Amino acid sequence: MPAKKSESQKPDLEVQIDPDLGYEQAVKELERLIADMESGKFSLEETLLAYKRGAALLKHCQGVLAQVEQQVRVFEV
Repeated sequence: MPAKKSESQKPDLEVQIDPDLGYEQAVKELERLIADMESGKFSLEETLLAYKRGAALLKHCQGVLAQVEQQVRVFEV
């Protein structure tokens, strides 16, 4: 019988996004992922992976926007 996985043995569910990925590139990839998911061409497992990638891309885009917003605030002062 397989051993029960402890918290430290759980697979990494975090998708890594290149920090140098441009905002526009990330948005295009996110749009493509959404279209592909909506088309129904992915299997369940592929849909889950696409969802995780999309969530990571969204988080990346939000971070880039937050950085730009901070820079704008500095210029306004």
